[in-house]
Amino acid sequence: MQDAPILVLIPAPLASLDPTGAVRSQDSNPKILGLGLIRRAVLAARRAGYGQVFLLSRDGHETAGVVAITDWSRLAATFGSSETAPMLIAPTTILAETDWLERLSKTQIEPNGWAAIPNRIIMLAAASAPDARAALDGGGGAYDLRAVESRLNRRFGSPAAIPVGIDPMVVDKPTDIPIAERRLLRALVKDTDGFMARHVERPISLQISRRLASTAITPNQMSMISSVIGVCAGPFFLSPLSSWQTIGALLFLAHSILDGCDGELARLKFLESRWGGVLDFWGDNVVHSVIFACMAAGWSLSAGVAWPLLLGLAAVLGTLGSASFVYWRLMRIKLDSGPLFTSVARAPDSRLARLLDSASRRDFIYLVLVLALFGKSNWFLLLASVGAPIYFVLLIFLAAREARGSRSPPSG
Repeated sequence: MQDAPILVLIPAPLASLDPTGAVRSQDSNPKILGLGLIRRAVLAARRAGYGQVFLLSRDGHETAGVVAITDWSRLAATFGSSETAPMLIAPTTILAETDWLERLSKTQIEPNGWAAIPNRIIMLAAASAPDARAALDGGGGAYDLRAVESRLNRRFGSPAAIPVGIDPMVVDKPTDIPIAERRLLRALVKDTDGFMARHVERPISLQISRRLASTAITPNQMSMISSVIGVCAGPFFLSPLSSWQTIGALLFLAHSILDGCDGELARLKFLESRWGGVLDFWGDNVVHSVIFACMAAGWSLSAGVAWPLLLGLAAVLGTLGSASFVYWRLMRIKLDSGPLFTSVARAPDSRLARLLDSASRRDFIYLVLVLALFGKSNWFLLLASVGAPIYFVLLIFLAAREARGSRSPPSG
């Protein structure tokens, strides 16, 4: 059985130039959104399923999470099973991302060959690793990527091309840092984002996360802050005045924007956790329930009647019922790997599942804002009191249909 691939980093300092163009200083581990490139490589490689990360360092300088090796011969001694592990070689200035690392680890190359993107990435098949180490260690050793490519070319011939679509970035100069940051931030945009979330909320939350990435603020703290702001929005809907309702709607929108930051920070800092997913999921649903309850109470107080409370009860029970059902059926059995909530269905490709997933997005907040401008947020409560219970019933129907499908014998 093939071992997990290994990653070997070769020091490649980032040159900093003074105004005259002369080299002023060198940084072998610049920070990108709060993490040094070497640390980011370690965390991304682990997330992508790589076995171990090595740093070729003549002085044996240690870096957290990386095994320092002073020459190529020590690679086998330090990691004895590497004879069966494919090897990835990259400069320390590589911008490691889980997506392309995963795809690269699954790339098939000739058993005794190698593949490369010149000056960026080298991949060695498991069978060629022993000969490659011998070639790289002889004659004083190879300590930069160009020297490694040259020796491998002499030993194995020209490299195969790495498949199109695997396009890692190398941070060669200080001006590359903001480009690398924008690249990482773009990757945080989800395909499941609603229209308004993608075009309004996500651009704002990404800029907030960009500034918070280098601070000590954690994703779970952002979840708590977002939830508190959302809960604080509720009492403003107790008033029939449009000005107060608008403030509540704006706080509700602020909650939604900041709620995107917790997941963005978690992915940027590699701090995803099951507890964080639970906190985020239930925080959202508690906020929605508080908003609906306050809308109902405000309507009841202003009209001097009790029946709006029944509408609020229907909206809250439908919301919490749906959340509880999705959590019990799909989320409670999930492990730490991957996001905790991705869909309301086990088979999200069905038409009904896509419809329910779309309805679970928070674009409805903008309707709340528009109605609040006219002091008519209670109109939204009417919709929620009908829509939330129907949504709950459809979830049960979808689950029953999926259960029947899983029990059906295969055709043919």
